[in-house]
Amino acid sequence: MAKQSPAASTESLTALIKETVGDSSLRVEESLGSGYVRLLVAEAERRQAKHDIRHVEDAVVEMLRNARDAGASHVLVAMAREQDVRTLVLLDDGEGIPEDLHERIFDARVTSKLESMSQDRWGVHGRGMALYSIRQNALESRVVASGMGRGSALLVRFDVSTLPERADQSSWPSPESGEGQLRLRGPHNVIRTCCEVSIESKGKLSVYVGSPSEVVATACELASRGDVAEDTLIAELGESWDAASLAERAAALGLDMSERTAHRILASQIAPLPETGHSIRKMLKGSGSHERRDIDLLDDRRSLRIAAPDMKRFSRALERDFKSIGDAYYVRLIKEPDIRVSRGKMTVSFEFEHED
Repeated sequence: MAKQSPAASTESLTALIKETVGDSSLRVEESLGSGYVRLLVAEAERRQAKHDIRHVEDAVVEMLRNARDAGASHVLVAMAREQDVRTLVLLDDGEGIPEDLHERIFDARVTSKLESMSQDRWGVHGRGMALYSIRQNALESRVVASGMGRGSALLVRFDVSTLPERADQSSWPSPESGEGQLRLRGPHNVIRTCCEVSIESKGKLSVYVGSPSEVVATACELASRGDVAEDTLIAELGESWDAASLAERAAALGLDMSERTAHRILASQIAPLPETGHSIRKMLKGSGSHERRDIDLLDDRRSLRIAAPDMKRFSRALERDFKSIGDAYYVRLIKEPDIRVSRGKMTVSFEFEHED
């Protein structure tokens, strides 16, 4: 067997080290000797970002603060877990994110708060590091849907075996009042985090937390009551007129569900969520708990619900009427008319193309 030269041996060892721990030249700006180095800015940021998010609840705080600073009035937090993977979808009615920035907002130092860095009970906010920190700790992080003036839907997934969460994610905190302040006791889980952010906002931000189906049911109620602007992603869920349409629109926001579940939502068999801060205040007064209230059918201000067979007949009639326009102007429908119903209004859209 041929003996390796010292140079070849050194090169092999260097290659092995790079393969095992990475190329230090990609992380080090300057070697200072005696084992000391000056890290590159990108490496220092990456290490700090890994430190900033210690638990799943830390990520929830950061996303809620982002929604608050984006001018949102409502944030809906959908939680689901499969084995060791925790999935969170945050849906809000804030300013929204331009489509060309959907990926860039996860870069370090990217922020929309150039002149408005703030500090609250959770520390400094506005450094442009929150979403970057989340991405460094997440299995997946992405903007599912957003647009200027429409709000945002963000999805993140964490491996809870590496980024832990509180073991009890079902218990609500207990409120207590002392020295003029409202305090919460109980596990520091996602529910408590949402309650604290809602309370801290002093009524400016309503936060709801529950399963994906409960979040969709809540969005439908908010839309039907006119609590959210018509062009927002939340409002669009409430405009769904049948189970297939609702399931499709929910999936487009990262809230997957079956048509059967969507039908149960439209039939009011899945109750909307309570607003977290409001529930805590009711618990403190002893006038209620976090239990979800039943819908009062005598005071039901939701939008008109049209039975699927009636909607299908209406759609066919619209197609026939459109044909007279199409024949005259040489256009044809690409798909069925899109019919959206909200409180006091019905909107019909025709998608067509010019005939050759």
